[in-house]
Amino acid sequence: MTIPAAPGDSGTGVVTTALPARLDRLPWSRWHWMIVIGLGTVWILDGLEVTTVGNIAGRLSEEGSGLDITSAQVTGLAAALYVAGACAGALFFGWLTDRFGRKKLFMVTLAVYLAATAMTALSFSAWWFFLFRFLTGFGIGGEYAAINSAIDELIPSKYRGRVDLIINGSYWLGAIGGALLSIVMLNTDYFPKDLGWRLTFALGVVLGLVILLVRRHVPESPRWQLIHGHREDADELVSSVEREIEDESHEKLPPPAAEITVHERKSIGFGLIAKTVFRSYPKRAVLGLSLFIGQAFLYNAITFGFGAILTKFFDVESGRTGYYFAVIAAGNFVGPLVLGKLFDTIGRRIMIAATYIVPGILLFVTAWLFDRGSLDANSLTACWCVVLFFASAGASSAYLTVSEIFPMETRAMAIAFFYAVGTAVGGISGPLIFADLTESGVARDTALAFCIGAALMCVAGIVAAFLAVDAEQRSLEDIARPLSQTEKAGGRGDDAGR
Repeated sequence: MTIPAAPGDSGTGVVTTALPARLDRLPWSRWHWMIVIGLGTVWILDGLEVTTVGNIAGRLSEEGSGLDITSAQVTGLAAALYVAGACAGALFFGWLTDRFGRKKLFMVTLAVYLAATAMTALSFSAWWFFLFRFLTGFGIGGEYAAINSAIDELIPSKYRGRVDLIINGSYWLGAIGGALLSIVMLNTDYFPKDLGWRLTFALGVVLGLVILLVRRHVPESPRWQLIHGHREDADELVSSVEREIEDESHEKLPPPAAEITVHERKSIGFGLIAKTVFRSYPKRAVLGLSLFIGQAFLYNAITFGFGAILTKFFDVESGRTGYYFAVIAAGNFVGPLVLGKLFDTIGRRIMIAATYIVPGILLFVTAWLFDRGSLDANSLTACWCVVLFFASAGASSAYLTVSEIFPMETRAMAIAFFYAVGTAVGGISGPLIFADLTESGVARDTALAFCIGAALMCVAGIVAAFLAVDAEQRSLEDIARPLSQTEKAGGRGDDAGR
């Protein structure tokens, strides 16, 4: 049903549709698996990137590596530049994602990543390495905005929480691969010092090319198409999926639960996006910032330097740090896999708060034991494995939260903004501070970094206990009414959905 546009309206018409409800009522199918594989695999790349750099830090600083660079520069300055690039890329590509669509941008951002990673492998000096670490992060940052918005808009509300957490948690599959890969690539029996680390980056490019081929088959978000004047394309896509699922199950789908009426718009102004996020939803804005700052400091400050801790405090050879990190990465992946379903059943508020506060407390205990000298390389790894089992689910829930609690038109920019600001606070300052603390070789300095990360996680968990939105198994349009929606029913500002 189409109604002529009101005078002065920025779109092409007004449409009443059940499309969001049609998407939410779909049972799990092969089509959804295609989305999970096509979009989730990029986090494997991110995990491979971050872990590889952390594990090769010691090798890059060794004589004969081909680069005049120190370990502290790799885990400090280069890590901070990677994160700075991710923040800038998230904001830039996030704006483009809301304007030009999810599909176009998650193809472009992956291409940027591939080119920058290939150039990193060719590094001949420190400045070249720093430049292309920044540009690699620039591409990865754009992926966060484009992909998380697409995930939430394509996955049925019944499964949205667990799927979002598991996809974001797949980062740690890449971390496992990066850790194990570094063991082989840093073994001088196989590769010279100046070649192994370059081949590690080159293999990341190969993996990215495979993902690029798979991702071509992931569709555009019908929700985005609907609001941006492509309602026929959106209806055709959803109808084809419905027919495919009915053919699979040999059952008719139930009728959709509700309709909405929206103004079609070609674009949404940045001013309106900012006004909506911060004036209409101030409590949700505080929640998003708290979650991102807590997890960003914990992960970007600590994991970037984990290899340096092992080599400096426990005399672990640089070529063997990958074994320890692979164990930690496995704990990180298992966390969202095991706990993800509880976010859709027990609920967002309890689970988000728990997965921030529990690891924060455990990290305080780890810092105390480390400061006392009670830990060795194996026991520290065990402690971190337990801490990050919970923290990984919490970190993934930050992306889930900001991608579902704001209106559809602001989704990609909201993800980009909270990721960029939270990561800038914890992810840029964190590695710089942490590199100096670990470089000192004093256990108390490193324990202090642990305590800072633990404190921020606990604070974020307390904020979530009071401000988290009960979004489990609810339509995105019910959690936050689209700006283009003409009906007055639905999300009504900051207290909606509580």
